[in-house]
Amino acid sequence: MKEQILSKATEMFVTLGFKSVTMDDIAAELGISKKTIYLHFSTKPELVKHATFSLFETISCGIDSIRAFEKNPIEELFEIKNFVLQHLKDEGTSPIYQLQKYYPKIYITLRSKQFEKMDDCIVYNLQKGISLGLYRKEIMVDAISRFYFAGMTSIKDGELFPNTMFNPKELQNQYLEYHLRGICSPKGIEFLNQLIKTNN
Repeated sequence: MKEQILSKATEMFVTLGFKSVTMDDIAAELGISKKTIYLHFSTKPELVKHATFSLFETISCGIDSIRAFEKNPIEELFEIKNFVLQHLKDEGTSPIYQLQKYYPKIYITLRSKQFEKMDDCIVYNLQKGISLGLYRKEIMVDAISRFYFAGMTSIKDGELFPNTMFNPKELQNQYLEYHLRGICSPKGIEFLNQLIKTNN
């Protein structure tokens, strides 16, 4: 039952927002009493913490699986983006913004985990791209990795990029292309253009 509660809560938090979803809502969706939830999670913040870190681990494992195929680094980034988007839905309720505002301690811990994971992933991707001649050899790998993380974090800011003006999925697509066009060699640009053309 604990796993069912965690799974349903995670789904609802991502779809509707961490603040918006109540323990009553989760209980009603599962057809159980609120007391049953409290047997496994003593408070809502505890459930939010477990749901957040559970989703992070799921996404991390998925990213590791994609990286294990050792694909072309440009294609790899597109696959990772698509995988993450599948798990984060359309983020129409800005769940990350709600997490930051209402559960700041959980958000800070999550951000630290995300940075560690993404930095490792992007640094390796950049190094591989340079070695294959797809990325420019003169780029500052450590700085570019942090640029990428900062940008990915910023486009989730509901105040800076309101959903009334920007589609979250399209923002992700635009940002990834923006990132790649800044670091690709002529050979990489040629591959990127072909990949975009194929996916459209």
